[in-house]
Amino acid sequence: MNKKLSAALPIAHVVLRILIVLNWLGGAAILALLVVMPNEQWIMAAFKIPPSPDADQLVMGLRAVAVLGLATIPLNYVVLKRLLAIVGTVREGDPFVAANASRLQTIAWSLLALQLFSIVIGAIGKAVSTPAHPVHLDAGFSINGWLAVLLTFLLARVFAEGTLMREDLKGTV
Repeated sequence: MNKKLSAALPIAHVVLRILIVLNWLGGAAILALLVVMPNEQWIMAAFKIPPSPDADQLVMGLRAVAVLGLATIPLNYVVLKRLLAIVGTVREGDPFVAANASRLQTIAWSLLALQLFSIVIGAIGKAVSTPAHPVHLDAGFSINGWLAVLLTFLLARVFAEGTLMREDLKGTV
């Protein structure tokens, strides 16, 4: 195994573990905001939103975005845990196994769901945004996100085929 690759794997392992913790902490923060937000006045003060007729719609939109954000936490966890397991098989020197093909397939479906959530969140932001209260969310359609979904589905298929070819090769030797 080359030194660059062997150095990258422990780093990837640590980074993925950190991201798993940060993902859950982010979910806890969103949940705390949803539970702690006692009323619209608090939200309006926190976001410096002056009272206006469209403030109610804006507050409801922000709450909806928070709920959807909370729903993405388990999807992120699925992606991160499976990536961690794949890194583990690479570290062991045996990445082309059926379990990794399955993991990549699950990651692809999770990424697809995350992209759909992003479109919905972006649409909510656009729906509640007004000239007086513009809402700028880092959400919506992302060509790179959709390419990642397609690439991951393709990679899952490549791993599945690689696993079958490897098993066939073992059977002929």
